[in-house]
Amino acid sequence: MTALSPCTPLIDPDRLLDVLETEATLLAATAEGTDHDRPVPGCPGLTVGETTRHLGSVLRMAVTWIRSGERPTRWQRQPADGETAENYLRDGLRTLLGELEAHDPEDPCATWHPRHRDYGFWRRRLAHEATVHRVDVQAALGLPITPVADDVAIDGVDEALTLWFTHRLAVLGVSGTRHTTVAVRTGGHTWLAEVTTSRTAAVPAPPLAAATADATITADPQRLYLWLWGRAAVFGDDIDREGDLDALTQLWALLRLATR
Repeated sequence: MTALSPCTPLIDPDRLLDVLETEATLLAATAEGTDHDRPVPGCPGLTVGETTRHLGSVLRMAVTWIRSGERPTRWQRQPADGETAENYLRDGLRTLLGELEAHDPEDPCATWHPRHRDYGFWRRRLAHEATVHRVDVQAALGLPITPVADDVAIDGVDEALTLWFTHRLAVLGVSGTRHTTVAVRTGGHTWLAEVTTSRTAAVPAPPLAAATADATITADPQRLYLWLWGRAAVFGDDIDREGDLDALTQLWALLRLATR
């Protein structure tokens, strides 16, 4: 398997900007007036209130990173005195949207990917950050889960595999204990996730790649997207698995390290 080029969104950057605004706004509205101590299923230690605050902090961190040109060490991590977590999130979202809307997705800016340094990176990354955490809040409150559109979920599967499983694990210096390959399939797309004792990598692949992989995972886009992010508790672990159980277990364990 060849080395990866930077991950590129599978959907239009303006669509991702709309997703970011919609999902963060829905999270804030859902959390407002609820029990902020309600735990998030499948994420020990995460609550409704902490999830809301966390997203507000992440959005501010991104703005600081973009404006300073380097990884920030200081930004407003907590709501101001008397400010609710929901308004803290909304205010951070307004600032971030203003920053992203003022620049084309291809315009250069600082990010945490060494070869993907543009405003489009932040559109994609934060759209998925907001989407996953919106699901967290709805699940924690026992509410119906607003569906994730197939195109967004498929793009999120690609991001989880090509950014987090591939790049993030390399940064952490984490690899596997044996050489395995797993084909990941959804919505007419296939990726081949390879693990060796020295690296991890996932790339888009032709459907026939599944025939030569040690194992295969197949599910509808929303279910697979949330499974990759460890949110199987939301819909149940209804994933079609075939092949080498050890290869599947290794992929799951490495994904948990990549996305924590």
